[in-house]
Amino acid sequence: MNACVSNADDIATAVEVLRNGGIIAHACEGVWGLACDPWNASAVSRILSIKCRDADKGLIVIGHDSKVFDTEIKELELTEQEMVRKSWPGHITWIVPSTRFPTTVTGSRSTIAIRVPDHKQARELCERMDSPLVSTSANVSGKPPAKTRTEVQETFGSLVDLVLSGSIGCVKGPSTIRDAISGARLR
Repeated sequence: MNACVSNADDIATAVEVLRNGGIIAHACEGVWGLACDPWNASAVSRILSIKCRDADKGLIVIGHDSKVFDTEIKELELTEQEMVRKSWPGHITWIVPSTRFPTTVTGSRSTIAIRVPDHKQARELCERMDSPLVSTSANVSGKPPAKTRTEVQETFGSLVDLVLSGSIGCVKGPSTIRDAISGARLR
């Protein structure tokens, strides 16, 4: 598992910002991410806007443990469930059926992209929120994702409510995305 620099006060502040509908930037395994509460439509819309991201593409949701996604995973065949659970925590995002996440997050699809990251700070954020979080790469669509806190601040400035201290892990780039039913690699 990847080490991460942050303290309890940083996480507590981030959770407060998230609960109040804010957007935070946080380190993850391979790039920095922008996070918000997936059930706060205003926060999700803000992320899509500052990234200049097409709302139809949907967003990734992260959780602190695979149990957070039991509702989605139980819709899979047993072999698919096992494959997904064994890959976490890890750098693999799975596309799975979903009925509980809002269309602002799913991009009006019947699926959702989910992951349990192998990054202590990212999982701790979700655990302290007691909720999964939208976590999308910190970049303007079509541009490379931020790999440092400084890059996040230069790109987004005051558009983000809080930039946590921390550093990315040893993985290069955004997570691999796979369809849990077909096994196809999508990214």
